[in-house]
Amino acid sequence: MNCIYLTHGYADGHYVLPPLPYELSELEPFVSEKTLLLHHDKHHAGYVAGANAAADELRRINSGVLGAEHAACATQKLAFYLGGHILHTLYWHNLTGCLGGRPSRGLATAIECSFGSFDSFYKLFVSVALSIQGSGWSVLGVDPVSKRLMVCGICRHQDVLVPGFRPLLACDVWEHAYYLTWQNNRTGYVEAFMQHINWDNVTQLFEQSCYYEC
Repeated sequence: MNCIYLTHGYADGHYVLPPLPYELSELEPFVSEKTLLLHHDKHHAGYVAGANAAADELRRINSGVLGAEHAACATQKLAFYLGGHILHTLYWHNLTGCLGGRPSRGLATAIECSFGSFDSFYKLFVSVALSIQGSGWSVLGVDPVSKRLMVCGICRHQDVLVPGFRPLLACDVWEHAYYLTWQNNRTGYVEAFMQHINWDNVTQLFEQSCYYEC
């Protein structure tokens, strides 16, 4: 996955929890201050800790301290926890307290080229988010083969992920992302998410990707 938004996610040989790019109260009432605090300081921090533990286990396997029989489990744990770290870091920067807004410049053209219209993209992104069974993400990104934009659903943090896919926009539909505020109303949460997208951030990521306009 494209990690240009993770410039503060790794330091001194370890994965680190980057600070939120806004105050805890800035996303209310879309996401409550309590939800944001728990989501960032507990859940995201847990993924960072898990990624560091898995990476350390792989280093011990490499040095011979642990046997090779531990490798499969360690690599699976690293994929899960590091995937969670990457997607959550993207998610925080994709959000803004401001309502409304739409993509502009080349991103607007690319969305129209890839999906027919912004409204068509909107419906597809929301539909994918609502179709995730259990925990996962709806993600807009760049297909590494066609170089066109695509929307995909990611189960957990790493399953059903296209190799080389470059994510630009991620909606977290794990229940811990919204349950304290929206309870079981995932539809309301996803619709509100669509109104709080920081399109300047998504556009910056798009312009730094390898996308080629059709």
